[in-house]
Amino acid sequence: MKNILFLALFFFILNINAQENIDYQKPPQEILDLVDIQVAPSVLIDEENEYLILLSRNAYKSIEELSQEELRLGGLRIDPKTNIGSRTTYFNKIQIKNIEKENSTATDVNGMPENPRITNFTWSPDQKKMAFTNTTNEGVEVWVLDLASTSAKKLTDANVNANLRDVINWFEDGKSILVKMISDERKPLINTEIAIPTGPTISMNEGKKAQNRTYQDLLKNKNDEFNFEQLALSEIYKVSLDGSTEKWLGSAMYKSINFSPDGEYVLVSTVEKPFSYLVPYSRFPSKTIVYTKDAKEVETVLEVPLIEDLPQGFMATRKGRRSFSWRSDMPSTLVFVEALDEGDPENEVDFRDEVFELTAPFNGNPESILKTTNRFSYIEWGNENTAIAYDFWWNTRNVKTYLFNPSDASQKPTIIYDRNYQDRYSDPGSFVTKRNDFGSSVLVLEKDKVFLIGDGYTEEGQFPFVDKLDLKTKEKKRLYLSEYTDKIEDIRKYNPEKNEILVRIESPTEYPDYYFKSIKNDKLTQLTNFENPFKSIQNVHKEVIKYNRDDGLELSGTLYLPLGYDTATKEKMPMIIWAYPTEFKDKSSAGQSTQNPNEFTYPYYGSMIYWVTRGYVVLDDASFPIVGEGETEPNDSFRTQLVANAKAAIDAVDSLGYIDRNKVAVGGHSYGAFMVANLLSHSDLFAAGIARSGAYNRTLTPFGFQSEERNYWEAPDIYNMMSPFMHADKMKHPLLLIHGEEDNNSGTYPMQSERYFNALKGLGANVRLVMLPKESHGYRAKESILHLLWEQDQWLEQHVKNKTSM
Repeated sequence: MKNILFLALFFFILNINAQENIDYQKPPQEILDLVDIQVAPSVLIDEENEYLILLSRNAYKSIEELSQEELRLGGLRIDPKTNIGSRTTYFNKIQIKNIEKENSTATDVNGMPENPRITNFTWSPDQKKMAFTNTTNEGVEVWVLDLASTSAKKLTDANVNANLRDVINWFEDGKSILVKMISDERKPLINTEIAIPTGPTISMNEGKKAQNRTYQDLLKNKNDEFNFEQLALSEIYKVSLDGSTEKWLGSAMYKSINFSPDGEYVLVSTVEKPFSYLVPYSRFPSKTIVYTKDAKEVETVLEVPLIEDLPQGFMATRKGRRSFSWRSDMPSTLVFVEALDEGDPENEVDFRDEVFELTAPFNGNPESILKTTNRFSYIEWGNENTAIAYDFWWNTRNVKTYLFNPSDASQKPTIIYDRNYQDRYSDPGSFVTKRNDFGSSVLVLEKDKVFLIGDGYTEEGQFPFVDKLDLKTKEKKRLYLSEYTDKIEDIRKYNPEKNEILVRIESPTEYPDYYFKSIKNDKLTQLTNFENPFKSIQNVHKEVIKYNRDDGLELSGTLYLPLGYDTATKEKMPMIIWAYPTEFKDKSSAGQSTQNPNEFTYPYYGSMIYWVTRGYVVLDDASFPIVGEGETEPNDSFRTQLVANAKAAIDAVDSLGYIDRNKVAVGGHSYGAFMVANLLSHSDLFAAGIARSGAYNRTLTPFGFQSEERNYWEAPDIYNMMSPFMHADKMKHPLLLIHGEEDNNSGTYPMQSERYFNALKGLGANVRLVMLPKESHGYRAKESILHLLWEQDQWLEQHVKNKTSM
């Protein structure tokens, strides 16, 4: 009896030592002052540059909001009471500024709902109005905003079904919209927590290979299937702006609704059965039907079976028709794609995909208009004779840009660009588009010339540009090149008729603001004037440093020095390195830098920049390329390159005289957390680490992860070599593990951190595990974020700044 009591007391004491039950904490005041701020509004501008719309929101959700009932079904997270995504980001204020009126100011919209939670903003065809949803305690409503009168009004009751998204679609005349409403056929949901099982859940496979990623929030049983169907069922109603409604289509699981450019037809896709416990709802069976605008069925153009067994590889796709869409330059022409390699990347063919078009009444033979060497991506339409298509191939990082004549397939397409999409220095930019008479986006064509807007990354820095490209001669003329060396000028739009660009300009101390800029005379017209909410760190020293890895590969990172740091005396300070590994297939692209010291210094919840207020040097976004050229895959030498990247970063900052290299921490989120655990296990470069929402045992993601497409049985040594869990006995330094309890990211189950912690604890490592209630892969609640920052600060103070000698 005494032995039993002793053992009970022993395990009770052990449990006390193992858990630390504390309330949510707050970080030091200097960090708190940078977190508790009002974020600047999001900006929308209509095509005619007449109205500027400001959408304001809270910086964070509350833990109370995240604690509302949530059902996780088919890859979705749904609030079953309100019928909208439970993690939806809402705005709470709309302001409108008439740009054409001189000295006008942003005006609050009249008639807004009380305590608004608004989203799903959708322009009317003429962009004079905007529809949006408002989520109340009872459900989702549709409202409409009239820009001219700066007023809003409610169109529907709170019975909208936004669970499968694509809620609002305008009729071409701008007088009515199609809205998904909760089905009258919906049955009460099953409470799965108390439901009594009627039998086991059984999954089967009859010899087919079904190699899928480890998706989260999947259906698990018949009760889940039932609840998913009830929440997905909708009826589509035609809602007029005068408030009148009429049923347009009856009950079904409507996924997407797309009007033809001329508004005469509607492409409607539905989710069908059987459901799957292996893949999310986007891969459930589906049916796509064309209707007239009056809801008369025209033709079923696509029926897709359940997709569980794709071929292996990132470039795999299914057989048959896919990617249906409307040609934006034609009234009512459908376009779709079919794989010529049966969707299998292993099949060697001259062309991977073929693009077809199908005209009304959509029951004839489709006409081939293009074949692509790689996997088809998308098309930017110009006119009946001009279109630009894109394809890509992940394994080689190749992307091709085709100029072709959609009216004459006998004309051989011209490849305008054939490049590595990771080569940012050679990026030609994006083609300029406009809204045509249908309200659809098409290329801006000036005879045989098009325009491009580019980010302008170069070895010397970033210099955004506008180019004019002659499609016949392929000659390019530079119309504008940003010459700022102390600011960033982000070009958002170009208007050839006015020779004017819409830009967003920022500097390390100037919050990003919007301007119109005349290319002819560089005159700036300011549109917004947002206040800098981070003034306490606006004078922090910031620079982009470049340095070489041992093999000569050039790396870079943005270096911040502590507030008030004296660069003359160069006191040795602790440092934090924050990074995320990226895979490349060539050293040339891997060595390019896209960091700009002129970016506004904007700390966010996941940032380490806060710690410049606490006496730390911060090397943010440090380059961690993992390169595998030719037949060699990047992960074949993952660990070696990881350590080499880290050593190069520390050596570089140490050579500048700023740091105590014995007091360096490393941190990362998701795949960055995976990096941290590997570095602490296989090097002595760091005093401590912070790993957030990571995966540490790759055998739990056996059919690929990140950029690894080989499965575990093809490359067991790679999976085991890269998995920190397999090397838990080698953990040498203090590790702070943080994870959202409800992480829904593929591969980063919360179990990954829990099991890794148990392994480390069992082997005597110095480790702390913090599980954030209700949080997903990224963290949303203010309480969680403040506590996260407190945990990180405590860890850094104890194990880095005030590290004791071993």
